[in-house]
Amino acid sequence: MTTKRDYYEVLSVERSASGEEIKRSYRKLAVKFHPDKNPDDPHAEEKFKELGEAYDVLMDEQKRAAYDRYGHAAFAQGGRAGGFHDPFDIFREVFSGAGGAGGIFETFFGGGGQAGHDGTQRGSDLRYDMQITLEEAAFGVEKEIEVRKLDTCDKCQGSGAAPGSRAITCTTCRGRGQVVSSRGFFQVSQTCPRCRGLGEVIEKPCGVCDGEGRVEKSSRIKIKIPAGIAHGSRLRSTRNGEAGVRGGDQGDLYIVVHIKEHPIFQREDDNLFCEVPISFATAALGAEVPVPTLEGKASLKVPAGTQSGQSFKLRGKGVVQVNGRERGDLYARLLVEVPTDLNAEQRQKLEEFAARCGENNTPLHKSFFERAKEFFR
Repeated sequence: MTTKRDYYEVLSVERSASGEEIKRSYRKLAVKFHPDKNPDDPHAEEKFKELGEAYDVLMDEQKRAAYDRYGHAAFAQGGRAGGFHDPFDIFREVFSGAGGAGGIFETFFGGGGQAGHDGTQRGSDLRYDMQITLEEAAFGVEKEIEVRKLDTCDKCQGSGAAPGSRAITCTTCRGRGQVVSSRGFFQVSQTCPRCRGLGEVIEKPCGVCDGEGRVEKSSRIKIKIPAGIAHGSRLRSTRNGEAGVRGGDQGDLYIVVHIKEHPIFQREDDNLFCEVPISFATAALGAEVPVPTLEGKASLKVPAGTQSGQSFKLRGKGVVQVNGRERGDLYARLLVEVPTDLNAEQRQKLEEFAARCGENNTPLHKSFFERAKEFFR
């Protein structure tokens, strides 16, 4: 006989842990050991169920008190401690789970909303990870995406019933959607296995959707991305999630935006940053140089004597504030390039130039050695 592990150990919490601490740890571990995320681990499902069992007991004040006093013996008569806890319930309370970019489409660990009194059930919320360019994020864009999801059955129009049939009260749970069973010292309620919590069953189910009122379909949905959106932002597309069971409310679709790395610009809030190489002569003599912006080429006046690494601000050339009118700025950092592969004539002239300049024309060089002269003694 396998010895059960301590429930506090299973959930990695202290015995004095609060309900919120238990819930937080459970969420983290449930994601880690979810069978879908560990297809190569034959023990993942067992660990996942063990987490659900421990959570079911420790989140119930009465069961936790009995467990603290008697341990697993408190539930010995009924076998498994809880037996009815759905380990996915915790994920229906919050938007959870991060996906990689590239159009990954998934339910939030499956399942839908709670069954309603009319025998319907809300559809699951869905997530879609979308990649866009920096330009699209800066100016906004409308995208059309294709998702495959459970949608309303055309044959029965979502009712789940064949023509001429109807829904009747479930005789197993008498319309309550729950059945009661004994678990050790307790009587616990669990979802009715016949009607799956709906309280009703169909006399003659629809032959296309098997009584669910929904079938898997591909849908094309237009999503409007607002200008100035930030990396990792989440957009909600109301009622574009999965269809509900037997005509239940549609879930929502959540779009998580990922902005691709740009070859030239880096973004910080509403400001952009880029590096612009200039020649030694341009830095020394000054000139107007072209600078890239998201809207095309701009001109920057470089003053004579510009040092490598100096930054210049191009006002209003950044990203617009999301849902606002103000725009950030573009900061161009100038990098002075050192000539390479000099020929003999060029080298001679550069040496003559250096000799004539002396230290009076290199203030940074002079200042540095004055501050560091004690280190050269």
